[in-house]
Amino acid sequence: MNYFKNNLSRMNYAELAKNNLPIGSGVTEASCKTLVTQRMKCSGMRWDIAGGQGVLTARSLIQSERFDEGWNLLSASYKEEVELPENVVLFGRK
Repeated sequence: MNYFKNNLSRMNYAELAKNNLPIGSGVTEASCKTLVTQRMKCSGMRWDIAGGQGVLTARSLIQSERFDEGWNLLSASYKEEVELPENVVLFGRK
């Protein structure tokens, strides 16, 4: 009973349905399936947290058509100057 009392404002299903808004978890579950499951659970794949998060971040930006905007935000945070060793030969640069 406490759950229903505390969440009553979230249970206006008739109003949500009238406005063509989702009232179930199907939309979220479908997003999880297409975003996560189809990419992360292929045969033989293993991910650590950092690698998996990186893949999912890129995939979510691509699927939401926000890659350019997201990349601008992410790349600004992770840029670092790199000093190349003397024995590296650069091609195409003077």
